[in-house]
Amino acid sequence: MKIGYLGAGTWGTALAALLSQNNHTVIVWDRDSKLIKTLKETRVHPKLNNFKVPNEIIYTDKFEEAVLDVDMIVESVTSLGLRDVFSRLMKITKINCPIVITSKGIEQKTDLLFPEVLLEILGEENKKYIGCLSGPSHAEEVIKKLPTSVVCSSYNEDTMMKIANAFNGPYFRVYPNSDILGVSFGGALKNIMAIACGISDGLGFGDNTKAALMTRGLHEMKKLSITKNADSETLNGLSGLGDLCVTCLSTFSRNYRFGRLIAKNLSLDEAKEKIGMVVEGAYTCIAALELAKKHNIPVPITQAVNAILYEKLEAKNVVKLLLQREIKEESK
Repeated sequence: MKIGYLGAGTWGTALAALLSQNNHTVIVWDRDSKLIKTLKETRVHPKLNNFKVPNEIIYTDKFEEAVLDVDMIVESVTSLGLRDVFSRLMKITKINCPIVITSKGIEQKTDLLFPEVLLEILGEENKKYIGCLSGPSHAEEVIKKLPTSVVCSSYNEDTMMKIANAFNGPYFRVYPNSDILGVSFGGALKNIMAIACGISDGLGFGDNTKAALMTRGLHEMKKLSITKNADSETLNGLSGLGDLCVTCLSTFSRNYRFGRLIAKNLSLDEAKEKIGMVVEGAYTCIAALELAKKHNIPVPITQAVNAILYEKLEAKNVVKLLLQREIKEESK
């Protein structure tokens, strides 16, 4: 296939390379023309040192070249750029191919998951083309061709299988799951829990603490997922528990590293600057809390992360408040 790829970050580069290795023609666009120029000239991403980008990948800073006359469009543009990019797409062409979301999050103010955002932009007539790819996968490991398993989903079964076939390969296994909102929800909420785990480790707490945060975090994710009519069983799979584990336990995780920096008393902006890439969990945290308040669902870990990031409460004091919460039966 001819695939237009929107976004040349680390994840975009890893997946573009994977698709190229699967014998697809891949055209990558990014709004950062300097980055595109660097990738054209050096074939090395500045944040993925020593990884040689396949020569077959075509780079462009012209949006139209990446989205016109293609068989599939894949995005990795981050939550803040999603609506702008696809609104731009709708102005220049009709949708007639699968669109694959790989960004993870909930949009602020609207409380929409990214497939819902696309549905709002593209319209009901294009719902069948909307899909996503999610699950436990770091760019740094995918480029090394380490065994990885993820999930793809769509509102439409044919689109879902096209996505699975496009990405599936010898070291990258793709499981179809028709619960698109459940798949997207797991990928969004796990970033908040990763920040919490980073803060915990940064404060010097142990594995016991992190295990509790991850387990109760998954419980929190499941409770909140019902607001999107998601199947809670989806959250037990790769796009929920799997992604939660890899994001909370790995130093590759920017959300986890961000949490550690926050625990060392860096400000929100200082920690973001140190990471040097978008920290989706910090953005999603606000939207998730809005969603929880709207449906009167308690989300103590999300609330604690929000208090540390945006209410400037001291992390150690927030942990104490968490431990002083009323004891309830575990499943409630």
